[in-house]
Amino acid sequence: MTLVLTKSDVHRLLDIDACTGAVEKAFLAQAAGRALKSGVLGTHVDGGGFHIKTSGLNSGRSYFAAKINANFPRNRALNGLPTIQGVISLHDASNGGLLALLDSVEITTLRTAAATAIAAKHLARRDSSVVMMIGCGVQGRSQLLALSRVCSLEQVFAYDVDTHLAHDYADEMSGVVGCAVQVVDDYRISAQESDIIVTCTPAHSPVLSISDVRPGTFVSAVGADREDKQEIEPALLASSKVVVDVMEQCATIGELHHAIDDGLMNREDVHAELGDIVSGRRAARENATEIIIFDSTGTALEDVAAASLVYERALAAGAGLKVSLNS
Repeated sequence: MTLVLTKSDVHRLLDIDACTGAVEKAFLAQAAGRALKSGVLGTHVDGGGFHIKTSGLNSGRSYFAAKINANFPRNRALNGLPTIQGVISLHDASNGGLLALLDSVEITTLRTAAATAIAAKHLARRDSSVVMMIGCGVQGRSQLLALSRVCSLEQVFAYDVDTHLAHDYADEMSGVVGCAVQVVDDYRISAQESDIIVTCTPAHSPVLSISDVRPGTFVSAVGADREDKQEIEPALLASSKVVVDVMEQCATIGELHHAIDDGLMNREDVHAELGDIVSGRRAARENATEIIIFDSTGTALEDVAAASLVYERALAAGAGLKVSLNS
C-alpha cells in the first residue's frame, strides 16, 4: 500500500526542529558515503518552470525520493495559486516499492530553511544576533524561524519589493522570534549592519554586492535554484569563502555557476560542501572577519531526509490515506 499525505498531513507531522535534525543527519550520511548522488532536471515554460530533484539515503532503512516541483513566481497574483506546487514520491531504495506520495510544499519550505540554520550554526560568528532578511514570502518566514533556533537574535531587518508584504512579515515574525523585526526601505544600508544576511527572492540579477557586506558576515543565498536566477554579485562570491550544498548542482544552477561563467571562480575555489563542514572534514569559520557565503540550491538529499521522517511519523500516528496504485 502507498501512503498519500496531504499538505495538512505534512504540516501536522513535520516541525522545524525535527526537520533540521533530520537534514543535518542526512548531510552527515552524505559525508560518510551513505547517500545516493543527488540529481536535478529542469525545464522552463512561460511564467515559470518545473524541476525534478532526486536523491537517496540510508538511515537505517534505505529510501529514495523524487520531487517534482512547479515554480510560478506570479501565480498568486495571476491565478490565485501558490508559487510552488508539487509532489514527492518516496520509495524503498532496496526494492523500488512506492511507499508514499507527499505534498512537497511544506517539506520544500522547511528543509530549505533547515539547511540555512545548519550552515549558520557552523559558519556564522557565534555572537551573530542581527539578521537582514531580503525576501519576505513563505520561505522568508521559515528561514527566520529556523535561524532563531540556532542564533540568539536581537534585531531583524526585513525587506521586500512588496512593502505591504514586508510589513505583514514584520508584524507576524516579531512575535514568532521574540525580537524586533523592522521593515527597511534600503536593504543595502541595513545589510552593512547585519551579522547574517539571507536572500530568498526570485531575482534574475544580483541584489547583493561587495559593498553591501561587512567583514565577518554569513550570507545564505537561497533564491538561485535554476540557472537563470541570481542574487549574489559574482565578485562578492569570488572574494568570500564559499560553501555549497551540492557542488555539481551549484556549478550548474546556483550562484557558483554565474561566477564560473564570468571567469571569476572555478570549482576548486569552493571551500567545501556543507556535508564536509558538518562532519568536520573541512574547517568551518576560521576567523571573525571572513565573509562566508552558503550557496543553497536545495538538494534532494534534504527532501528525502524530511520525507522519510514524515513517512515514519505518519505510520506511527496512523495518518494519511492508504491506496493501492497497482490494483
